[in-house]
Amino acid sequence: MTAPRRALIVIDAQQEYFEGALPIQYPDRSDSILRIQDAIDAAEQTGTPVVLVQHELPAEAPVFASGSATWRNHPAVAAAEDDAAKRVSKQYSSVFADTDLASWLRERDIDTVTLVGYMTNNCVLASAAEAEPLGFAVEVLSDATGAIDLANDAGAAPARQVHETLMALLHSNWAAVTDTSGWDAALRSGEALPKSDLATSAARGRG
Repeated sequence: MTAPRRALIVIDAQQEYFEGALPIQYPDRSDSILRIQDAIDAAEQTGTPVVLVQHELPAEAPVFASGSATWRNHPAVAAAEDDAAKRVSKQYSSVFADTDLASWLRERDIDTVTLVGYMTNNCVLASAAEAEPLGFAVEVLSDATGAIDLANDAGAAPARQVHETLMALLHSNWAAVTDTSGWDAALRSGEALPKSDLATSAARGRG
């Protein structure tokens, strides 16, 4: 089996999720940002390209307003800005929507994207789903991502339920899900991460 050619995609690790209107609630954001930092360190040590993505909306927007304090990357991620292989500004949930990221990855023969950052229930999910028709394998680091409590006219779910449910959903079809230490080991050994599939996940779900 050919070793994966990976890029680490750090999605929206911005202050909006720490000091703004959308604080990450599970896993604890003070822990998940450290795991993101660990993943960046591992990527840099192995020569794996690091892509930093920031959501950016007009200056008058209530969240992610261009140039605002909460638009900026968290300091743990901002420290990697100068050494990043690529920086991406996006306006949609998926890192691929209306950006040149897919073509940039293909030009470098990268076939596997490792997703970390925020939020599990929005940009991580959307990016993993869009990667499938683009032909990229996906990895998601469960302890380097995070979700928020949700409530609307359709129902409500706490952040832990949201996050854990989406990790199981992603691993059943769109992504290989592991934690940062498991990914670090696979990265250094050049091995692909295992993932489940819908039929196996359904069978196990039925007990």
